[in-house]
Amino acid sequence: MKRRLKQVGRWLWRGLRWALVGLLLFVGVGLAMAWEPIGHMAEGERLERMKASPQWGEGVFENPAPLWNDTWGMLTGASRKTDDGEPRVALPVQEVPAERFDTPPSSGLRVTWLGHSTLLIEIGGKTFLTDPIWGERTSPLTWIGPKRWYAPPLALDALPDLDAVILSHDHYDHLDHPTIVALAAAQDMPFIMPLGVGSHLAYWGVPDERIVELDWWDEHAVGDVRIVCTPARHASGRQVFDQNHTLWAGYALQSPERRMFFSGDTGLFNELRDIGERLGPFDLAAIEVGAYDRAWPDWHMGPEQAVAASGWLKAQALLPVHWGLFDLAYHSWASPIERVLRAADDLPVAQPRPGETFEIDALPSERWWPDAPFETAEEDPICARRVEGGPCPGR
Repeated sequence: MKRRLKQVGRWLWRGLRWALVGLLLFVGVGLAMAWEPIGHMAEGERLERMKASPQWGEGVFENPAPLWNDTWGMLTGASRKTDDGEPRVALPVQEVPAERFDTPPSSGLRVTWLGHSTLLIEIGGKTFLTDPIWGERTSPLTWIGPKRWYAPPLALDALPDLDAVILSHDHYDHLDHPTIVALAAAQDMPFIMPLGVGSHLAYWGVPDERIVELDWWDEHAVGDVRIVCTPARHASGRQVFDQNHTLWAGYALQSPERRMFFSGDTGLFNELRDIGERLGPFDLAAIEVGAYDRAWPDWHMGPEQAVAASGWLKAQALLPVHWGLFDLAYHSWASPIERVLRAADDLPVAQPRPGETFEIDALPSERWWPDAPFETAEEDPICARRVEGGPCPGR
């Protein structure tokens, strides 16, 4: 019996050793595949410029108001995740024909929503692309991570000539490695981004002369279009050790005739009023409305706060973005748009299908998404902390 037990013990030990070897190989292969997409931390002159920023604090960039997190709620939130985090049926995506951009916009501002926070913005005779993501997943790996619900409505090689690519921050659902590499090879336009993000692009082979890094309130002109980098309340990082080592931002795009705001990712914060006073009013504000949760209410707007922010920005209309492509939170996929429409009152809300193009004087208002359960504001309130006069009094 003792001999048999020893033999069983040897078998178990051998099995455990092989399992550990397999695990190490799995982790090693994963790290090797993710190494380049993860990017690179800033150093040298780029790092010194970052440290000179008023936003740089104790070794990292800091928010106007610190982010509040319910750590326990974040850990246990999966238990209340809805079964409707993704659409149950295919969404009505509009494929974008290349000839759509042959004629300039008659209104002076035309926008094509390609899903999530990817927008083609035509303003002042120039064409800009925001936070482009053509990759399959929001991850440094191609086989794990949130997967897109539909193919890109417009092929990368069918994009019109771009005057600039505008990046809000370096999270994977906004800074997509394969997309950036392909765009840099296909067209000779500059990339505009917040401080530090250029370290990733330089590592991926984008020439320094095509990298434009801005601090909050810095400006960059593209022809007659003035692009102003604006404050935001969020975070950054692509791995464990680079958290908040690059800046995050929104943007105001101003032509002689039109003005548009692009929020990037942000929670509600008091300085949005300053942006409205200094750079508004805006004909259109593209504000993120999805991927929110009560456990991290300062990281993302949430629908009702996006409507409030539109007022603070002096926006004439709202374009909800950061929804309708990935499952990145616990709420149902349709909740962001449903709640925005219920909170909007008299604020015009653009409701384009993925791939749909519209001019500022003809906002799409047709309900195109299939019916789906959603959580109301009363059932799932999103209330940012340290905000004066927000939709959640007393917070």
